[in-house]
Amino acid sequence: MAKRATKKSRRSRKTSRRPNPLRRAARYVLRAGLLVAGIVLGLIALGAVVNPPTTPYMFAESRRLGGVTQDWVRLDDVAPVMARSVVAAEDANFCLHWGFDLAAIKDAIADGGNRGASTLSQQTVKNVYLWHGRNYTRKALEALLTPALEAIWSKERIVEVYLNVAEFDEGVFGVKAAARHYFGVAPGDLSAEQAARLAAILPNPKARSARNPSDFVSKRARAIRSGAATIRKDGRADCFES
Repeated sequence: MAKRATKKSRRSRKTSRRPNPLRRAARYVLRAGLLVAGIVLGLIALGAVVNPPTTPYMFAESRRLGGVTQDWVRLDDVAPVMARSVVAAEDANFCLHWGFDLAAIKDAIADGGNRGASTLSQQTVKNVYLWHGRNYTRKALEALLTPALEAIWSKERIVEVYLNVAEFDEGVFGVKAAARHYFGVAPGDLSAEQAARLAAILPNPKARSARNPSDFVSKRARAIRSGAATIRKDGRADCFES
């Protein structure tokens, strides 16, 4: 009897020590998640000081077109009115939020989702680290990465990277290539009107032209020019202007 009880207790101890498959799988998933999160945070931290050599969308377009045009330029070498114009056009409250414009989101919901509420920070995350297109998975990743970008990058860096990776025409990426492509000038020599036109063709540059603007682009450019002057005057450009 005693021997049988001893054998049973040993079997019981062995069974209790046997790892639970679900627990083991959960540990692997957790480790994999932490590894991916660490890699992503490392890439974002690297992007704060190292210019991205390409982006997923730029790479895809380069393969499709057989090459794209892009030359990196520092924000200090871009006409200040260009930075103000793109902020006025895409995210006028850029200096006032931490990555999400809650007021714009509420307005977009009230409008039935017919207007965009994506901030410059969100667009930078999408352009640099993710892919284009309406996709819930991408939007979820964008929402997760945007606070990290805002926490690690300065506002100046966000504007600089955005201006350098945004598409301004088919195969034309970045404000330096765009200024030369449309107006034959350096990015530091862009006028207020030229800057407003470049900002006005975003986010649909393949269907709009800064050189031969449609009535819609001309009207939008006038509004952007006014908005750029407004955010300079009321201080909403202070966070990215030295």
